[in-house]
Amino acid sequence: MTELGQEPGAGPERVPGREPRVPWGIAEVTGPSMYPTLRHGDQLLVRYGAPVRAGDVAVLRHPLQQDLLIVKRLVERRDGGWWVLGDNPGAEGDSRVFGTVPEELLLGRVRVRYRPLGGQRSAGAVVSWLVRGVRPVLAARSPAGRLSLSRRLRAR
Repeated sequence: MTELGQEPGAGPERVPGREPRVPWGIAEVTGPSMYPTLRHGDQLLVRYGAPVRAGDVAVLRHPLQQDLLIVKRLVERRDGGWWVLGDNPGAEGDSRVFGTVPEELLLGRVRVRYRPLGGQRSAGAVVSWLVRGVRPVLAARSPAGRLSLSRRLRAR
């Protein structure tokens, strides 16, 4: 399971019908469940309260342990909430284990992942980091607009 190294409650609470007080937050990935999209140690820029759709990578409260924040890909909306999967088919800790995640436990959409800058802060090192270490986190979609996790879904 990919967990986030963010203190529980550090992100804004989602209040139905209201935008969160702090719409952006940063979280750190721990664990392999979202590899290769996200790696252990990646930092995430999260847009709390953002609209989401199938294919997006999102930050959620774990449905069985709500003080634990997790990051997963939203596969589809089902009765009772979102069906979520990690991008690493060999890792556990997603809807195959705990079922759907209720809508109220969905906190935000991951927009950008970046690797820590490291110790060197020269202009060249910063430019190199911006080119190599910062990437948008895109939704998994096929040209037709459908989720492109079909190979994994057919195997289940």
